[in-house]
Amino acid sequence: MGGYKVLPGSWQIARRGSSVMRLNTITRICSFLLIGLAVSCLAVAAEAQTFSVLYTFSYPGPTTPASGVTIDAGGNLYGTTLSYLANSIGAAYRLSQKNGAWVLSPLVSFNRRNGNTPLARPIFGPDGRLYGTTEFGGTGCDLGCGNVYSLYPPTTFCRTVLCYWTVASIYDFGSMPDDGAGPGNGDLLFDAAGNIYGTTSSNALGSNLYYGTVFELSNSQGVWSETILHQFGPLGGSDGVAPESSLLRDQEGNLYGTTAEGGTNLSCNYGRGCGIVYQLSPSGSGWSEQVLYTFQGQNDGDTPIGGLVMDAAGNLYGTTSQDGANGGGTVFELSPSNGAWSLTTLYSFTKSANDMGDCIGPMGTLVLDSTENLYGTTCGNGAYGYGALFKLTNLNGNWVYSSLHDFTNGDDGANPIGSPSFDHSGNIYGTASSGGAFKFYGTVWKLTP
Repeated sequence: MGGYKVLPGSWQIARRGSSVMRLNTITRICSFLLIGLAVSCLAVAAEAQTFSVLYTFSYPGPTTPASGVTIDAGGNLYGTTLSYLANSIGAAYRLSQKNGAWVLSPLVSFNRRNGNTPLARPIFGPDGRLYGTTEFGGTGCDLGCGNVYSLYPPTTFCRTVLCYWTVASIYDFGSMPDDGAGPGNGDLLFDAAGNIYGTTSSNALGSNLYYGTVFELSNSQGVWSETILHQFGPLGGSDGVAPESSLLRDQEGNLYGTTAEGGTNLSCNYGRGCGIVYQLSPSGSGWSEQVLYTFQGQNDGDTPIGGLVMDAAGNLYGTTSQDGANGGGTVFELSPSNGAWSLTTLYSFTKSANDMGDCIGPMGTLVLDSTENLYGTTCGNGAYGYGALFKLTNLNGNWVYSSLHDFTNGDDGANPIGSPSFDHSGNIYGTASSGGAFKFYGTVWKLTP
């Protein structure tokens, strides 16, 4: 399996490079919690909001959610987990409220051929189906390069208690040279025509082994075909490598994203670079890239894993997962002016002594509300070192940090990796990848105003 290795003592096949470290981090989270270092769950009141656990994952059911949740019109929650039963290669689930209780229904058990290790949450496409990615699995390159899948309910009434949905792999990475491999944490993106955009953090075949891609999938009479919009790299140039984030699309059709590594500063990530923010613009028959910012691994932070959000004025907001002035990652703003972009660090997180490996700062994409406050999660940091749900409020140009909940590694969970989600009533939902009442399997939580 070219470009892959089996991690000793792990339950995954991991890609060489940056994603190995981040996948190892998730594995280390689970192993670390086995030691039994649990803190009793303390209710942390902030802004008169109420934190509650909707569901606690437990073996042999789906466990270890590494993404947030998607909410449908009926208030049902959809997400993915890294493990399920003896397969240990992941599941997609639905969480529904019935008679005042939240009930989890597994929708699919991934089996390598239909995918393996779903790091991103599934999202709804224009046709009403759920779409998502897996980091490994699929039929390309020895069942190891990942895929894009669609998920939809049975066409006939299901009479069994456990009623799986139909999963179809619509594209298997590694099917041809340089088509990408290993989609990371980022959500898929649909345009108005129903085309799908996303990123892969590396390649498994061809010349750009560790660099990654931005891809587009187009549907013609039920058959999906891939177009590579950008190949990242090479390492040591100005371009980034290893994009793990979702993409942002503006009204002109430009795409924006981050890469966790690469750029001209190679002082971070064992010489693989500190990461960049980039823009891709349609240009004739292709796409042209502009590097908007290269991280330096100093007070500006480094290793941006989450994606970007844009306000009404065209400013971009994002996060770095490491370093910064206080060592725990940052929240930043990029502002355009006369064709150039300038970065302002809005907040620097304080690194906790409990932080493990790469599980330090924010790893998901920020959420911008109607009054342009920012919301996000940190994998580590927080009052107890097990992550936090936070809000940044702009008060006359000064950004003020509020902790909405500090995770304790108790019943509330620990180490949230994915992005928070809002429903129509302003409630916030998300997941914790570990912790919970069963110590290390994770939770789904809700914050009520």
